[in-house]
Amino acid sequence: MAKLIVSGAAGRMGRLLVSMIAADPQHTLVGALEADASGVIGRDVGEVAGVSRLGVSITSDYGAIARPDTVTLDFTNAAASVSHLEVAASSGAAIVVGSTGFTPELEARARQLAPRTRTIIAPNMSLGINVLLKITAEVAAILENFDAEVLELHHRTKVDAPSGTALALAQAIAQARKIEFQPNAVFGREGITGVRPQAAIGVMALRAGDAVGDHMVIFGGQGERLELIHRAQSRESLARGALRAAAWLENQKPGLYSMRDVLGL
Repeated sequence: MAKLIVSGAAGRMGRLLVSMIAADPQHTLVGALEADASGVIGRDVGEVAGVSRLGVSITSDYGAIARPDTVTLDFTNAAASVSHLEVAASSGAAIVVGSTGFTPELEARARQLAPRTRTIIAPNMSLGINVLLKITAEVAAILENFDAEVLELHHRTKVDAPSGTALALAQAIAQARKIEFQPNAVFGREGITGVRPQAAIGVMALRAGDAVGDHMVIFGGQGERLELIHRAQSRESLARGALRAAAWLENQKPGLYSMRDVLGL
């Protein structure tokens, strides 16, 4: 039975995770974390999540609740996640990070800290997305002369673009084709752009309404086109993947893992 801490407990993902953990006898919620400015410090996390009281108060002091026998589910933001990784690494607590929007500096720091404890960092915990990542790399290698484009759609309140998942898909294409990602990435087009470079990997972001997250990978050839599409119908797909990751991570040795490790892909 995994002992779980939910970081970002008052957010949309946090509240969903709390409600799912409360309904699952295979998991035990032992801690809830939020920022001081959230206005919920000291409240019962079950009440904040819209379920019955769980006897777990929300705190802003991660160090006070992080233990080697706990697994933290962190869906906050890149800066907060790196701060939590610092605490997890020093306390030996396992941590699953689902935040996105990492700058190169924050990503480098996260990868430095992660191997000091049991860590999963994944831009998307959805099982379907992680299968899509594997398939995308395989298709990119087979259709090496096809133009590759990645398109994503998210809700209007998402603050980073493109999504971490879209970047991961585009990077998977670059890796499969043995080319550098940054010099070949195209993040938008406007005006007279000229002929599309053969090695270019387009990454386009759309923001509209309450879309949970759609991702499309397009491979365009001469006279044919292959499209790979994943649509998240609710955040529950992300939460279920995160809980599966937590259960798997609990029994691993210190190291940095991905959802491909969890799923054996």
